[in-house]
Amino acid sequence: MHDGNGGGGFRGLVPETGDLRAVADPKGEPVRTGIWVGLAAITMTFAALTSALYVREGSGYSDWTHITLPPILVFNTLALIASSITLEFARHRVADSMRGKQRDRAPAMLWLNATLLLGLVFVAGQYVAWLQLRAQGLYLPTNPNSSFFYLLTGVHAVHVLGGLGGLTRVIVKFRSTASSILVLPLRRSTVDATSYYWHFMGALWVYLLFVLWLKL
Repeated sequence: MHDGNGGGGFRGLVPETGDLRAVADPKGEPVRTGIWVGLAAITMTFAALTSALYVREGSGYSDWTHITLPPILVFNTLALIASSITLEFARHRVADSMRGKQRDRAPAMLWLNATLLLGLVFVAGQYVAWLQLRAQGLYLPTNPNSSFFYLLTGVHAVHVLGGLGGLTRVIVKFRSTASSILVLPLRRSTVDATSYYWHFMGALWVYLLFVLWLKL
């Protein structure tokens, strides 16, 4: 590994193989800025939704009937937390591979696939949670409590699916750049942005679960 342009930071690192595809990151800052703007917008969306929940709960209407949260939510939470851990392992392995420190890409692929699988388990678990709620006779229009449960968990699940799309893109590009010079390189900023988004989804879910347990 040597410094190809005399500068510091990740962009100045050139693998010994001379393959600049692995570290090229000309649009790193716009990508990182974009993800923070996106996360801010998501934060405001869920802040508005939870504010509406608090206002509705405090309105004094007699139709506010507390519900029993589906037990599988505990398992779902553990799966999402575990996925953040596996993603951090994957991110470091990918970085080592991009810097030329790790020739074997199998460990990075293993952790990336594990993260993707755990994310899918979380989404499937959320669907099971909705089925468990339906088994209690609670549907979207049954009462305000069930409405907020379906709304908050549904909107969050949609955002998690977006994160799974981002993870899939990272996996495909990471695998492809090892065998084809025609594929645009996987940038470190893309991996970082995907990680930030995914960790944010995990933290957001823990917050939502607390609100649901406290108010519903």
